[in-house]
Amino acid sequence: MRRSDARAGPRRDGTTTDGDGPATDPTCRVEADAGSALVRVTGVLDTAGARAVREALLLLLADRPGPVVADLSGLRVGDPAAVAVFPQVRRDVVDWPAAELLLCDPAGQVPGVPSWPTLGAALAALPGAPTAAVLSADLDPAVGSARWARQLVTDGCVHWGVPTLTEPCRIAVTELVNNVVAHARTPMTVRLAPRHRELHLAVRDRSPRLPSYAGVSPAHVMGGRGMLLVDTVARRWGSTPVPDGKVVWCVLHTEDEPF
Repeated sequence: MRRSDARAGPRRDGTTTDGDGPATDPTCRVEADAGSALVRVTGVLDTAGARAVREALLLLLADRPGPVVADLSGLRVGDPAAVAVFPQVRRDVVDWPAAELLLCDPAGQVPGVPSWPTLGAALAALPGAPTAAVLSADLDPAVGSARWARQLVTDGCVHWGVPTLTEPCRIAVTELVNNVVAHARTPMTVRLAPRHRELHLAVRDRSPRLPSYAGVSPAHVMGGRGMLLVDTVARRWGSTPVPDGKVVWCVLHTEDEPF
């Protein structure tokens, strides 16, 4: 199990209490099994604990395809503003391929996120999430990785019946992978998934260095056009820091003109 702890305003005896109620665990704990889509959030949630929750959820969503269920049945809210961390995480990953956050929220504490009153109901909703189809590949930061990534997205476009996106997606994944090879120099995971009439593409690496984009480069300047090409073929793109690196993503739409 992976665990993150954050203190939540303890009393001198190391516990917290709400008014005349019983003392409760002052620590917000986040526990996730690396092989499971379930993460349990327990203890008392305040602003400090929200950071640990956000980091744990982003790591889980970055490292495995598909939706994640956060079980809040053992969570008490110490600061009502802190529950904003859950819709924030959902916004952070909305354009990642095959990523979604679902909640088991018996007390109905969190608005703005799909939730169920029991853990069984939340887990039963996983297969029906619109993020089940996904292709991914783990690649080294080496010459030739872009070729494997292009084959992956070509296979995906054929399989999902969006041939017009093949060339734009090949261009985008080439630039994203080559950025990792040239700058991040870490192992990477390429992931691709359809959603409605879009393809969502992401490359996750282990470097905190975010890609830069300053618009069109002068004609006499060599290089620096990688993200310009991604910007040209994608409807939208961005990068999301995670505790041990980042996810760079883009979204391509079938209604956009071919590159």
